[in-house]
Amino acid sequence: MAVTRRQIGENVKRIRANVAVAAARAGRDGGSVQLVAVTKAVGIEQVKALIELGVTDLGENRVQQLVPRVGEVAEWLGRRRKAPAPAVRWHMVGHLQRNKVRQVLPVVEMIHSVDSLRLAEDIDTRGERAGLVANVLLEVNCSGEDQKYGVAVGAVTHLADQVCTLRNLRLLGLMTMAPLTSDPEKARPTFVRLREIFEDMISEKVGGKEFRQLSMGMSQDYQVAVEEGATIIRVGTAIFE
Repeated sequence: MAVTRRQIGENVKRIRANVAVAAARAGRDGGSVQLVAVTKAVGIEQVKALIELGVTDLGENRVQQLVPRVGEVAEWLGRRRKAPAPAVRWHMVGHLQRNKVRQVLPVVEMIHSVDSLRLAEDIDTRGERAGLVANVLLEVNCSGEDQKYGVAVGAVTHLADQVCTLRNLRLLGLMTMAPLTSDPEKARPTFVRLREIFEDMISEKVGGKEFRQLSMGMSQDYQVAVEEGATIIRVGTAIFE
């Protein structure tokens, strides 16, 4: 059975409360943490309910799901009689293949998963043709798992320096994925490592003034991620179950 609007609302409220508590433990303001709702596993009616509840930063893992979903939501918003229509911002949070860049660029607010210079250069080229500047994060493989995407820890700063030379990219920060585990504490070392890299890069003035985002933490570990400095959390299951 599909989750109801009421359940979605209760789940979002609980997540926001958990974020506030986790942020307070770290001496932070929970309002500084952006919730990106990952909608890959739910139908359009649940997405509509989420938007009407005020969650308008939405993420998808796959281009073949992202592009039609963007179209569905835009069509629905265009038909709504309620005004004004909410501003929905889409995030590409999964691995992005270079041959899919053209489809993604016009419809997303941010790409969280840039992990190579070749991908960054393709985004830059496509962005120049489209007359836009893409907001991007570098995905870092802090856990060292072979099955995970992301640039190696030791290569992050060098890649960031290269990305910053590309005129049609705006480097906003870093992203990582922790090991999938039922124990959130096992994710903490991954988040600590990303924060350390992030802070080192800031001290070295890599990325400029806009380099301030840490995208880390999902349904099972977002509270630990917030404690360790996440500014963006990517949550799906905890919203829709």
